[in-house]
Amino acid sequence: MTYKSIYKIGLSLFCCLLFITAGVINSNTYKCMIQLVNYTGEGAYIIVSVLDNDDNYKETLRVIGKDDDWYPDLTEWYAYHEKSGQAIDGISGATISGGERTIFSFDINEKYIDSNFKLRIETAVEDQEYHTDDIRLPILSDVTSEKIEGTGYIRYIKLLKQ
Repeated sequence: MTYKSIYKIGLSLFCCLLFITAGVINSNTYKCMIQLVNYTGEGAYIIVSVLDNDDNYKETLRVIGKDDDWYPDLTEWYAYHEKSGQAIDGISGATISGGERTIFSFDINEKYIDSNFKLRIETAVEDQEYHTDDIRLPILSDVTSEKIEGTGYIRYIKLLKQ
């Protein structure tokens, strides 16, 4: 075999894998901006998850706060995380503090969209309150860019479908 024919075979295999992977993933990408309320204290740990109709965790989409010593403060999510044994692949770095904002992206599998699943954002701050449902909303295909107000440390979020 020549170098050129090996290259063509490799390129063909790569293209096939791209098409197969695209068909398997079936997800939609969303960009999320979170603006926190002004508060004093440490940075907020934030968890973005998918819940089913019975409030069972299905997937963790994003974790803001990389010091896993504080994950037990997010009691409901942490119980799920410990029981599931799944690795967290959505850790995005440092916490954000009162009055700050962050922007990040995450993927939601199509099977969760328009199917009675909910997006839940939990927040906790060291030595302060834990807000299980700082934001809770249905996962719908027609996302608007309007502000969605939080009930705890989150002043509001904005979601955009990419």
